[in-house]
Amino acid sequence: MPESLPRFTLLLVEPSEVSRDIIRAAVAPLAQVEAHANFADARRRLAGTPVDFLVTNVRLGAYNGLHLVYLAASFNRGSTRAIVYSDQLEVGLGREAQLAGAFYELRASLPAALISYLQAATLPPHDRRNPSVRDRRATFRGGRRGSDLPLTSASH
Repeated sequence: MPESLPRFTLLLVEPSEVSRDIIRAAVAPLAQVEAHANFADARRRLAGTPVDFLVTNVRLGAYNGLHLVYLAASFNRGSTRAIVYSDQLEVGLGREAQLAGAFYELRASLPAALISYLQAATLPPHDRRNPSVRDRRATFRGGRRGSDLPLTSASH
């Protein structure tokens, strides 16, 4: 397969057009992205040819993105890896997503996380991270550190 072709197919379900465009642009070199704005269209798509990744917002109007995770598992017999995300930390939904076999992310970290998932040689069978603890490794900490302060004669 030529290097210029994406390696994966990714079904993105996101109501916001702006968010769909941001996520699509982030993963375009690694995946062929098919985006849908609503549950019904995504459900019909999942019933067809399997996709490698399902990436869904947990909030889809009257529906919940976790419904799509369960449908993907039943339609595709576990061949589709799922990533569920939300705007705010929702521990209960995060744990439910993990129990369904999905990875749980916050929208702010989603583009970078998707790149990591797509570049991984293999993914673990389950997301074992604690959804109540945010990963702060890439977070800007700001403020001053002791080493930033100038030495004064009083501190010698």
